[in-house]
Amino acid sequence: MFKGLGNIAGMMKQFSEMQGKMQEMQEKLGQLRFEGSAGGGMVNVEANGQQKILNCKIDQTLFDSGDKEMIEDLLIAATNQALDKAREGAAEEMAQITGGMNIPGLEDALSKFNPNA
Repeated sequence: MFKGLGNIAGMMKQFSEMQGKMQEMQEKLGQLRFEGSAGGGMVNVEANGQQKILNCKIDQTLFDSGDKEMIEDLLIAATNQALDKAREGAAEEMAQITGGMNIPGLEDALSKFNPNA
């Protein structure tokens, strides 16, 4: 009658361990920094491994040019580059933690995991 309870307890322990690893990974990703740049370095955007934008620097000469559309385009390009690097970095970290195993749904779950919620 209670034969399956050991299995459930084992699964709960594994789930708890996985939650701990996810929390640890999110904290590590929050510390990683990735930079994207555009316009020969005139626009620089910094993101962390959680794909949050942390910093943006725009060279004063771009503002002085008055070319609003160019600034917007360069900002978008630098931001996309920083976020692409952040995604790649997060995938590398995930591969290290999971030992390179492809665990279906893990990447999606980690991207939705918010330790501050």
